[in-house]
Amino acid sequence: MKLLLDTHLLLWAAGEPDRLSEDALTLISAQDNELFFSAASLWEIAINSGLGRDDFQVDARLLRRGLLDNGYSELPIGSEHAVAIDCLPPIHKDPFDRILVAQATVEGITLLTADALVAQYPGPVRKV
Repeated sequence: MKLLLDTHLLLWAAGEPDRLSEDALTLISAQDNELFFSAASLWEIAINSGLGRDDFQVDARLLRRGLLDNGYSELPIGSEHAVAIDCLPPIHKDPFDRILVAQATVEGITLLTADALVAQYPGPVRKV
């Protein structure tokens, strides 16, 4: 199964794995699952880190390198993803979460999230 991890799951998987649910750990560690991260997540981390947010104190460059070194595939943001946002219901206003949902929908990848609000989107979104 192809899995796109949302930003918080990426941060937890990389630095605080004890914050991941058992379901998330099982899915992330399963050898037959293909793991993806979005350029949007690194963008979100870089912005929030620059703003001094405590929950985003990670070097986005180092995180990217670590994810790639650990077998994750990078999912760039394309114009098809951007225009797909207009089809999403107005559940959430966070532009980073909305682009992740659009990417998952366009690419047919399951978005894993710990956010109950994001999990309300129709399509390939799974709360873990």
